Amino acid sequence: MEHNRPVIGFLTDFGLDGAAATCRGVMLSICPDAQIVDVGHTIRKYAIRDGAFLLRFALPYFPVGVHVGVVDPGVGTARRPIGILTGRGDILIGPDNGLLISPAEALGGIAEARELANRDLWLPLTTSTFHGRDIFAPVAAHLAAGGAEFEAIGPVVRPDELIRLPDPEAQAEKGVIETVVTYVDSFGNVRLAGGREEIEAAFGGLADATPLEVEFGGPEPLREATHYGTTFGTVPLGASLAYIDSLGNLALADNQGNLASRLGIEPDRPVRIEKR
Repeated sequence: MEHNRPVIGFLTDFGLDGAAATCRGVMLSICPDAQIVDVGHTIRKYAIRDGAFLLRFALPYFPVGVHVGVVDPGVGTARRPIGILTGRGDILIGPDNGLLISPAEALGGIAEARELANRDLWLPLTTSTFHGRDIFAPVAAHLAAGGAEFEAIGPVVRPDELIRLPDPEAQAEKGVIETVVTYVDSFGNVRLAGGREEIEAAFGGLADATPLEVEFGGPEPLREATHYGTTFGTVPLGASLAYIDSLGNLALADNQGNLASRLGIEPDRPVRIEKR
């Protein structure tokens, strides 16, 4: 009989100095057959929205499994540890701070949420500062191994009681898109709220090489003359472009460069896009 090894997706802001490996050790001690797939561990420290973005980006392409997310600046406080059963059948484990909501929505929505209250599924000794090791990793491993059903992790939490992050929005009117930086990736590409719908509403669509003016707001506004392109190669090396990314969102980048570093752009900065 074919034996399918359980998949555990794993994302943290722990970095590469051992904390993530410790959690993997806990999971493998409980579920030796687990295939632990690292979504990422170099998330900006405490950047819950960045973690949510990457989980939403990656998990729909995983097999159905148990997935752990730990970007948890409120560790040890009254914030709840939770599990979310998704419509697709995945189980998401992590803190109730908004990290898991958009990934759950990308996996078919929230079918059920529960608080991680069953201490029999935790490590025998727990701390107030390392719930990734002491709570999230062991609970996920017990679920992946089939040693516990989802109903066993703790009491039901109504979905409308879960913490949700404010949802960045884009607004489009004739000739202009007002948006905001939602994420900066490791290449320095700047992801924005909005997508094709806003391009259609503002400009009736855009062809390659259409000249655009991008204004980054804030205390020290700056302007970038750029072009629209369907791929990076539509502009010369080092030149910037506006494009639709692989999630269908608006984005800005330098072709084989780092736009965010060059311009000093960080998440949550307002952006205005017009034709030149």
